[in-house]
Amino acid sequence: MEDMNNAITIVTVCDNHYALMLAALLKSIEVNRVGKEQIDLYIVDDGLKANSKNKISESVSGQVFNLTWLGLGDVIPDKSRLPLDNSTFPLNVYIRLFIPHFIPQSLERVLYLDVDMIVETDIAKLWELDMRAKVIAGVVDRSGTVSSRWGGITNYIELGLQPETKYFNSGLLLIDPIKWREEDLTNRILTCVNENSRYAGFPDQYGLNVVLANQWLELDSRWNSYATSNDTDPYVIHFIGVKPIYTSYDLNSNYRDRFFHYLRLTKWSGFKPISNNFRLMKKLYNKLVKRWKGLTR
Repeated sequence: MEDMNNAITIVTVCDNHYALMLAALLKSIEVNRVGKEQIDLYIVDDGLKANSKNKISESVSGQVFNLTWLGLGDVIPDKSRLPLDNSTFPLNVYIRLFIPHFIPQSLERVLYLDVDMIVETDIAKLWELDMRAKVIAGVVDRSGTVSSRWGGITNYIELGLQPETKYFNSGLLLIDPIKWREEDLTNRILTCVNENSRYAGFPDQYGLNVVLANQWLELDSRWNSYATSNDTDPYVIHFIGVKPIYTSYDLNSNYRDRFFHYLRLTKWSGFKPISNNFRLMKKLYNKLVKRWKGLTR
């Protein structure tokens, strides 16, 4: 592939509750890095406290990561554009739709990672993959197709999609930002979710899969191994559902152990799992924020 200035560009978004998960993610990338490429990391700050930001910075090597902190308001100045879906996901899930507009416009590639991940191989292997002229690359979601009763797109028939159309997970996306802007994807996806909000249980993911149906590159499933799986050779582990920071985590125990392996290498080394009540309170808070924004529009 073409020279990309020997730098890898990654974007993620994080609130204060998941600051320690971001630290583990970054440490896993650092530990498994083989080459000497600089990693330009853009962190969208959704209410991170100063102490948390300092701990994240102190947990990783400045020789590996070049950190750029961006406020949520800097990335999305007009939040009224965001769909107020009925899910318990925070509004920051829509950040990935704006990435091509806030990174340097000369970049030809950018990698988005959810904060609830750890990387178990050299991230450069993913960065260097041939995207075959596709605007994005991702991994098939555990629901598999748009017609799945779990996840998927419940109104796929009305949208003209075939039942066997594959459905990808938006937690890891390799993006061509130039093509993205050329195709006006941010506006198209937001419009799609706004017009179909009653069906958008996984809001940003819904819009991405509708607008980009059959137009994305399928990656090896190991690049997004869900915590519900038993894959013994994952490249990226994705803690969908209950996170390993909660005592109620009951998914792949080996994956949980790997998470804490990396976490112990950060400034959160003494952390112990917390009550599931915190998770439930966070979900309730996310729904209340959306309801409040709907009333104030």
